[in-house]
Amino acid sequence: MPATPRAFDLTGQVALVTGSSSELGIGFASARLLGQLGAAVMVTGTTDRVHQRAEELAAEGIRAEAQIADLFDSDAARGLVQATEAAFGKLDIVVNNAGLASVHSPEEPNPLMVMTDEEWSLALRRNLDSAFFVTRAALPGMVDREYGRVVNVGSTAGVLTAYTGDVGYHTAKAAMLGMTRSMAVDYAKTGITANLVLPGWIATAAQLPSEVAAGNATPVGRSATADEVATGVAYLATPGASYVTGTTLIIDGGNAICGATVAA
Repeated sequence: MPATPRAFDLTGQVALVTGSSSELGIGFASARLLGQLGAAVMVTGTTDRVHQRAEELAAEGIRAEAQIADLFDSDAARGLVQATEAAFGKLDIVVNNAGLASVHSPEEPNPLMVMTDEEWSLALRRNLDSAFFVTRAALPGMVDREYGRVVNVGSTAGVLTAYTGDVGYHTAKAAMLGMTRSMAVDYAKTGITANLVLPGWIATAAQLPSEVAAGNATPVGRSATADEVATGVAYLATPGASYVTGTTLIIDGGNAICGATVAA
């Protein structure tokens, strides 16, 4: 096998990928690809499944550890970063993938007028606060080493497109754009980059029939795979992306350029 080009070689680097407990999700696909490029990887989620994911990576020859963490809590996020640094000696790459939509079927919309205080808070906590808490905890070490990559996984929803009845999710994903840009400007001279990936419809085991139909309606004619999104995440995490910061990488099969506003 030919050697990995230096611009994409992550040998000796350490990555933390949140929301990486699902076997078919973007988080685990990203963790695997970063590991294949040479990084040691900490996978994390809220269930015991993360230990299985770490074992799968280790079976492929990837140095991997797992940590269960509730990232709604800033202390837990700090503990996760500390656990990563303790396991591997440092932390170079943070992929903030943890998040979840509020709507699970077209019959159960959650528009603004009926959304409760608790539902609103939950949507922001699991899609925005978690990324803020983890990134804030990771930054001091990155600043000290004058190197770091932060890749936030947002969504075209709330930034470029919309679907019905999920105001909390759309708002949180839109806010990730502002957080990413602000961080990029604040840390541009420290060797740290911050970028946002915007996936469209993704083929997963949990994809609803209406989402499959929406993916089929894109110019490409299908939903993306988690591996295709992971390729974008990995690029932004590499040394070769050193001059790319504060940007958004849209991975949606050309859906956004059609000006589509779709119903889930």
